[in-house]
Amino acid sequence: MTETNHQHYWQGAFVDDDEAARRLAGLPAAVEAALAAPLDTETVLAACDRLATALRDPAHPVTARLAAHLPDDEDASLLTELAAFLSRPELTRKLRRELGGATPERLGRPDAKETVYEAWAPVGMVAHIAPGNAATVAPLSIVEGLLAGNINVLKTSSADTLLAQHLLAELAAFDLTGAVAERVVVLRFPSSRQEWLRLMCAPADAVAVWGGEAAVEGVAAHVPPGCRLVEWGHRISFAYLASDAWHDGATLRALAADVCLREQQACSSPQVVYLDTEDVDEVFAFAERLAGALAAVPPAPRGEELGPAEEAEITTTELFARLEEHLGLTRVHAAPDGSWRVMADTRPALTASPLHRSIWVKPLPRKHLIATLRPMRRYLQTAGIAGSRADVAELARTVLAAGVTRVTPVGDMLGSYPGEPHDGVYALQRYSRRVAVRADERFATTACLDDLIRPVDVPPPAGPLLDKAAVQERNREVGRADAELYFRSGGSTGSPALSLFTYDDYDTQMHAAARGLLAAGYDPARDRTANLFYCGDMYGGFISFFSILERLGGVQLPMTAGPDHRATAETLIAHEADTLFGMPSYLWQLLHDQANLLRSYGGIRKIFYGGEHFTAEQRRVLAETFSIETVRSITYGSTDLGPLGYQCVESEGSVHHLHADLHTLEIVGVDADRPVPPGETGRLVFTTRARRGQKLDRYVIGDLGRAVPGPCPCGSRAPRFELLGRTGDVMRVATYFLNYRRFVTLAEETGYSGELQLLLSADGPRERLTVRVEHTGTGIDHLRDALLAGYPELRTAADERLLDVAVEAVDSAGFARTPTTGKLRTVVDARG
Repeated sequence: MTETNHQHYWQGAFVDDDEAARRLAGLPAAVEAALAAPLDTETVLAACDRLATALRDPAHPVTARLAAHLPDDEDASLLTELAAFLSRPELTRKLRRELGGATPERLGRPDAKETVYEAWAPVGMVAHIAPGNAATVAPLSIVEGLLAGNINVLKTSSADTLLAQHLLAELAAFDLTGAVAERVVVLRFPSSRQEWLRLMCAPADAVAVWGGEAAVEGVAAHVPPGCRLVEWGHRISFAYLASDAWHDGATLRALAADVCLREQQACSSPQVVYLDTEDVDEVFAFAERLAGALAAVPPAPRGEELGPAEEAEITTTELFARLEEHLGLTRVHAAPDGSWRVMADTRPALTASPLHRSIWVKPLPRKHLIATLRPMRRYLQTAGIAGSRADVAELARTVLAAGVTRVTPVGDMLGSYPGEPHDGVYALQRYSRRVAVRADERFATTACLDDLIRPVDVPPPAGPLLDKAAVQERNREVGRADAELYFRSGGSTGSPALSLFTYDDYDTQMHAAARGLLAAGYDPARDRTANLFYCGDMYGGFISFFSILERLGGVQLPMTAGPDHRATAETLIAHEADTLFGMPSYLWQLLHDQANLLRSYGGIRKIFYGGEHFTAEQRRVLAETFSIETVRSITYGSTDLGPLGYQCVESEGSVHHLHADLHTLEIVGVDADRPVPPGETGRLVFTTRARRGQKLDRYVIGDLGRAVPGPCPCGSRAPRFELLGRTGDVMRVATYFLNYRRFVTLAEETGYSGELQLLLSADGPRERLTVRVEHTGTGIDHLRDALLAGYPELRTAADERLLDVAVEAVDSAGFARTPTTGKLRTVVDARG
């Protein structure tokens, strides 16, 4: 069949009239089937971003295919505009502004102190009745419906091209899950086909319609009871000039530009200019000056000829105004060729313009603004205001009270900003419902109800693996607009690296880390927390956990990791802190240095740590010596990627859940860039989504780990993984590969619970490995014997006289640490 016959797009396929009619009869069942599975916002964002990337490339086949369906009066620049709207940064910004976050569909706790969950849910099915004079409105309305998670049925005019159908088909093709296609139906038929319109609206939960009152009334007749009618109708805008503004030449030229831009076809184009006066002579004088400014504007670009109805409206309006000149009510200035006209009127009532560079000028003292404008409040949109700063502030409040929804400077009435509300509302909220679930105390550690149902389903990552050098190179390419927050890593595994964030990205990550902390057993309603992370030199540890506690609403003592352990302990006791946040090495030093004082206090119940790990033996000491009930990872993350994983109350050792709403995790071989078999150890590779400022795909972070199979007893379906050290923990020493974690495990088996550091040095032809430990009473010779006995490769290297092995006891100051974070450097290689 020809394309003309296949002019409808129905859930992934182009169909003809007969098939569309058959499917329309079964639309309610199709809607119910599609709603059975939720739609992740990430699925829509990923598909839109892929389509945007294609549309930015003039040589891409998608661009060529869609260009064939552009209206006659549009060119390829329309596709560029669509690409800008569909890009991930723009849509993410829209989601944040309108629905509060990039994953508004997830049932989270707006107040962490309560087990109440809220989310934005789709209304169900949205019927979109698109206008016939705006090519981008129809497909973009569908995208808004998809972002809200709805099933979307769109009616386009029979006079339109098939741009909307093919654009949405291309969008669906970029979604590998098929979920987008299942939620999109595009029908092309005339409004006279009332039966189709009725069938289309019958199962709808919201109907969005563009057009004037007649168009809205025609659709409203088919809207079922209880269905939400979303009107995007015609609006009237005006300019308002304070007394010192209408004599200003720059204001006059800016006003003329607003009148001529797009020939007043936008709802935000001024149709009336109000002067803050009752003096009609000033109105007539200003109208004459405005006529001169319009005459100086270049003529309109040649486009479609005006229709008879438009010509008649312009002619009639001008003739009536000229007739009223004889009554002293009006004065008309018009171009000889009829290309513009200024109609001064002594009566303040808001009067619609016939457009096409036709403008009214009227007096309206500010004291009469509300009384004059409020009767037209249903139709008001933009007010362009010119005046002093005080005038703008006062007049903005007044016109908003009268019913205006936008206020702009004169000269920028048609301008907009990303995420701006339309006609006083956010579209995504009109296509959504705010829903809530109230749960009992069993859900105290569940931050998001969706985690108990299914893992986040996102497209698999693709592309080459990135190492730290590649990520740093990408940082140099990040534009200033996306580099709002600068952090440096602690430098524990090399030179400090710079990481860049937008504030939005940072906020998303802090909210995710806060959810993870709830899962770990933190109670913001009861815990009194001392934030003892390091701060300064652009390191993000203390700042990040300050932000996390702020979002949780937890009680916080923002102390940082101070060197005066006595003063720190006294502050903890004075303010009744019962929970400590910090690096294990610092907390270990603090507790042991002030052991008597803190044991007598007995108030420390919880420790949440990050950056390093407590060993099993250290956890035992903390529980038995200091009566600490909870010792758990506060988060697993990195400076550049942010929070990556979190522990739940059922997590043991270094097992974490993945922050699956932020990242995708792959585990590839240590010596090969391919996935390891399930459960085997490999390199952790993260792909981060929810980032506007930086694109980090398949980043090899430098950590080793393995996937943990099976469901977690906590009930969360988020994937689990176990951290097994860093790739740098494996050293080539005396021809053997030795692992730092093996040394820690063997030392623990002897009862040693302190810090342990390996120092590598060269001693002539032989290498030397020094194991530094704390003065804890454990015999050094006994520990050396245990290491040699339990580590065959170490013993062989020593027996073959390739390696000297020594153990030395030092105090806390004798360990090498990174200066920014205070982290213990686990391996210090001084071999040169």
